[in-house]
Amino acid sequence: MKIKVRVKPNAKKEEIKQISQDFYEVRVTVVPEKGKANKKVVEILSKHLKVPKSRIKLIRGEKSREKVFEIEGL
Repeated sequence: MKIKVRVKPNAKKEEIKQISQDFYEVRVTVVPEKGKANKKVVEILSKHLKVPKSRIKLIRGEKSREKVFEIEGL
């Protein structure tokens, strides 16, 4: 299953909102450098979707706020 994620780095608190069935907005407190924000987004998605982090892969948007992730096992 593929999902689209809009990331908001440098937020005051971490949260995740489901906008539609395959679109999420994720706020992270870390800065977007050296993949730190991407790693945090994977952690948050993992907890929210109850899927191991190893099953979540970033497909598109490594340096963009709009990202596409593929999740195995959903």
